[in-house]
Amino acid sequence: MRICARKERGKFSAVDVSVESKLPDVGTTIFTVMSALAQEHGAINLSQGFPDFDGPEPLLDRVQHYFNNGFNQYPPMQGVPTLRTAISGKVADLYGAKVDPDSEVTVTAGATEALFCAIAAVVSAGDEVIVFDPAYDSYDPVIRLQGARAIHIPLEQPSYRPDWQRVEDAITPRTKMIIINSPHNPTGGIWTDTDLAHLEKLVCSHELFVLSDEVYELIIFDGELHQSVCRFGDLYSRSFVVSSFGKTYHVTGWKVGYCVAPPLLTTEFRRIHQFVTFTVNTPVQLGLADFLTDHPEHHLRLPDFYQGKRDYFLSLMKNSRFTFEPSRGTYFQLLNYQAISQESDRDLAERWTKEIGVASIPVSVFYEDQQSSGASVLRFCFAKDDATLERAAEILCNL
Repeated sequence: MRICARKERGKFSAVDVSVESKLPDVGTTIFTVMSALAQEHGAINLSQGFPDFDGPEPLLDRVQHYFNNGFNQYPPMQGVPTLRTAISGKVADLYGAKVDPDSEVTVTAGATEALFCAIAAVVSAGDEVIVFDPAYDSYDPVIRLQGARAIHIPLEQPSYRPDWQRVEDAITPRTKMIIINSPHNPTGGIWTDTDLAHLEKLVCSHELFVLSDEVYELIIFDGELHQSVCRFGDLYSRSFVVSSFGKTYHVTGWKVGYCVAPPLLTTEFRRIHQFVTFTVNTPVQLGLADFLTDHPEHHLRLPDFYQGKRDYFLSLMKNSRFTFEPSRGTYFQLLNYQAISQESDRDLAERWTKEIGVASIPVSVFYEDQQSSGASVLRFCFAKDDATLERAAEILCNL
């Protein structure tokens, strides 16, 4: 990469400056690409995972209160005490796990920062980290930035659960960490207690670390129980558990998440966190603490809320030419387009955004080998107002 840099008499002139990129094959994320394409062509954006409705009014009121009443300076690096205490209470209520708010809970600038800090805290040059394809696109680059290598293992279709024998066979003396994600983005699959028991056995016998991406922990359907790593004591003792307030409260733009981990791992996590963002904005943290404490009914009702969205979207799609299995978690639904087109998912997603005005996400981009994804599927976000879903479904049903 070469940059022009010299300024002479008020003008810039070319100077050879070379930069050796640490991520030469990484471009702009697919989420940014598809959202920009949707905006350019006026398409209905069912691609990037954000709601088109606002967060709860009492939450917005509490944050506004703190904005207007002088709570606008630096909070503690690890997060405001009231929010960490509320998170600890939530973990205890949902999973029966007691985590110390002072030594095991850290508030972060979104889940993405937490993922970065967790990987950087324990992964070193020469290490290997197991990830499962289709994998959220921030894992692999962060692993490589540590000088380590991601080992990609495809999940089994259509359940999108792991083959545990294949996982065990992939473990080597260099393996340092396994990254898991349930409920799973982009597929909407979920892992069972059997999966977590297999993971716990492997992690403990091989002395590995786990990064559990649980940002959709509260968006799980059909009476299923989210199998958090926090439910499994031996597994938790070697794990970083990451979650997000943006997904739970429909406020993705606030970028506030957190990491729960045992004291030793939290210490290492915070060593990184303090030099990445240092801390997270004060008024939003205080407002979240109040709302989480005073309105637990919000997150307890979230499965029913989003299951209603899923079911309505699929009812609108029942007469289409797409085939599908209902999403088991997250606010994403995969639709198989094999009866409609033989195009690659990326080409089709881009063409439909431009030509029919509905944007989606191609699932193949979440695979190390994009040609081996093996399914003609697109991911659609149903965290939208009913009117938005109705307009999109009408277009898709006419294909």
